[in-house]
Amino acid sequence: MTTTIERPRSRRRTAAGSHVARRPRSERRSNLLTLGMGALLVYFLFPLFWLVIAATKNTGDLFSTFGLWLGEDFSLFSNIQATFTHNHGEYARWMANTLVYAVVSAVGAASLATFAGYGFARYTFRGRGPLLGLILGTIMVPTTALAIPTYLLFSKVDLVNTPWAIILPSLVSPFGLFLMWVYARDAVSDSVLEAARIDGAGELTIFFKVTLRSLVPGFVTVLLFTLVATWNNYFLPLIMLNDPSYYPITVGLSSWSAQAVGGNGSNAELLASVVTGSLLSIIPLIAAFLLLQRYWQSGLSAGAVKE
Repeated sequence: MTTTIERPRSRRRTAAGSHVARRPRSERRSNLLTLGMGALLVYFLFPLFWLVIAATKNTGDLFSTFGLWLGEDFSLFSNIQATFTHNHGEYARWMANTLVYAVVSAVGAASLATFAGYGFARYTFRGRGPLLGLILGTIMVPTTALAIPTYLLFSKVDLVNTPWAIILPSLVSPFGLFLMWVYARDAVSDSVLEAARIDGAGELTIFFKVTLRSLVPGFVTVLLFTLVATWNNYFLPLIMLNDPSYYPITVGLSSWSAQAVGGNGSNAELLASVVTGSLLSIIPLIAAFLLLQRYWQSGLSAGAVKE
């Protein structure tokens, strides 16, 4: 038998002496927060809504019709065809380049962050504190400030204008290491490690067969952050790459936009392809979040519950 105890509502006395139930303060706050979250939702989804509408228009309708309304002709499929066929299909090549850069960088950065974060969290060695503080201090350094020194360094070893000029800098993720360090401290139990060592398991065996499964949510979180950062990276590829065949989607669409608005305007039709290409470029990111969200959500819930 279950007994439910209901808290008495607070009451206030009116001038006539009758008691009137006062609305709980938490409910008033909830309504305010709901309105605030709704406003933020509209704010963040508004650019995406505009992009979807704009991708259905041709270049003429982009300037002649209201931005949040469909144009006279539904040109989405013709825009997609024009995007993929322009200049011998270079958009598809840029998408493939971006996919390679993002996936290789995300997997590599998440793997390195997992190894390093687990080591800092579960092993004691000389200089661990200062070294960890130095690594975490690099989080405050803007990545754009490191772009020029990285270019000069890579030019000395002849890696400029190669895919490695994009992949290698993306493998270093101080923020990912910080996340894995925090997560490994709570996700990996000391008793489990001691039991594995008593059974004679080596450190590599313990990591790959015992603790790695517990670190998967944190690994996926770092992977998603690095995937999005590399996919949207613009400044580093801009200074590192000169050959358009190596361009990612960000630099490629920027070059199309420059052609469309520059010169005598003979390439103005490219504006519709730029908008459509921008819409198509976010679909892989949305798919990645939808496929990996269960691992991410399980990690967030695991960190909120203590045994």
